Amino acid sequence: MSDDWDKPTIIGQGRNRPTAVKGAALNIAQRSGTALETTAKDRSQTKGPADYQRKAKLDLDDAPKPPEKVDQSVAKALAQARAAKTKPDGKSMTQKDLATAVNAKPSDIADLEAGRAVPNQQLLGKIERVVGVKLRGAPDLIGTPLGGPKKK
Repeated sequence: MSDDWDKPTIIGQGRNRPTAVKGAALNIAQRSGTALETTAKDRSQTKGPADYQRKAKLDLDDAPKPPEKVDQSVAKALAQARAAKTKPDGKSMTQKDLATAVNAKPSDIADLEAGRAVPNQQLLGKIERVVGVKLRGAPDLIGTPLGGPKKK
């Protein structure tokens, strides 16, 4: 019997890993079946401390941007135009009435008037025709009356 049972064995300590030999020396060693030279590798960091601040800055630069919201001037012009538009009974148009007229949800109209919505050009075009006020285009034209086609 051997006395290997009496000796404590520390696993993972002091082991040598084979080095990466290239070229002709690798071919010769593989053919002969001899052991390659061994050294300890990858036991410590060799290139200095990691630059975590630079990596964090790169991560922040690549972050996706949130979608743009409707401008406050558009929201204000929409709310004023909707309130000025009257129904046949003399009352002003509600958000629900406008949503029904343009085939949208009342929450979409509420989000547009609050400035929380992402601009949807199709919906804004429909609303423009119903309320008769420009909501798209140059910032100085927003809120002006919507003109029809010019007569010849």
